[in-house]
Amino acid sequence: MTATLDRSQPSGDSPPAKGPKPIISGRRGFPIQLSVYFGVVAPLLALLAAVPFAWGWGLNWVDVGIFVVFYCISGLGITVAYHRYFTHGSFKAKRWLHVAMAIAGSMAVQGPVITWVADHRRHHAFSDRDGDPHSPWAFGTTPVAIVKGFWHAHMGWLFERDQSNAERFAPDLVKDPAIKKVDDLFWLWTLLSLTLPALLGGLITWSFAGAVSAFFWAGLVRICVLHHVTWSVNSICHMIGERPFTARDKSANFWPLAIFSFGESWHNLHHADPTSARHGVQRGQIDLSARLIWIFEKLGWVHSVRWPTPQRLAKLTADAK
Repeated sequence: MTATLDRSQPSGDSPPAKGPKPIISGRRGFPIQLSVYFGVVAPLLALLAAVPFAWGWGLNWVDVGIFVVFYCISGLGITVAYHRYFTHGSFKAKRWLHVAMAIAGSMAVQGPVITWVADHRRHHAFSDRDGDPHSPWAFGTTPVAIVKGFWHAHMGWLFERDQSNAERFAPDLVKDPAIKKVDDLFWLWTLLSLTLPALLGGLITWSFAGAVSAFFWAGLVRICVLHHVTWSVNSICHMIGERPFTARDKSANFWPLAIFSFGESWHNLHHADPTSARHGVQRGQIDLSARLIWIFEKLGWVHSVRWPTPQRLAKLTADAK
């Protein structure tokens, strides 16, 4: 599958083009592309260093605790905020939570909120077809093509310089002043995502070594682990797993990722019913993101939650047979 994308832009003297806006708005500049490489490669190098580093010294319960706290904040920031709220509108939130969730998602260091949402809405618009930014089926079904497709879907697509057109795929966020400000300050949320664990580690242990250790484990390694869990939903969950619901693509459920992805790996139902606030709908399917949305609803912080109904699930199940 090779996407044919319209990169044309009207000249200043031409009348506005009719029809949908182009899929691609342009190409990333060198500074942004360099930051993408750093954001992907630096945490990966930290993870590769983690095993020999931990073998001698460096990992302690303080690091584990800070890792878990920041993994949950940034991970749920992706699943609940970036994905289910901003991308798919699975619920409505109070204004302060609206902004707080955008910041929490930014701390996963997976890109600014508008960029992330534009890419993901584009993925759903063209899922596993021409135009999908990260389908594992982009190169065919031969063994070599599948390996190439897995790499592309997992992380290779991040190194391409084409930008999804935010004016087409995320116009609501582009017009939101608060979200635009959070988006512009992505560098600050990235810095805080790395330095706050170090600050906590240093204060708790009252030592510079504790700060360095927390920076490594709860900063770099945590970001890398979360990156690969998220990317695995793009790659593995479009290649293998169960497909109990009707979807127009190859999305599948992959249970081993359910806990680490906060329920995102129940991916088949998500593509069958994208606006559903719950992805794990069958018995035993743990969905921690849906549970957090439920808590927010009980606290009165969110409303108009799009919970799946038995009638809707029955129809999607019947269509899959």
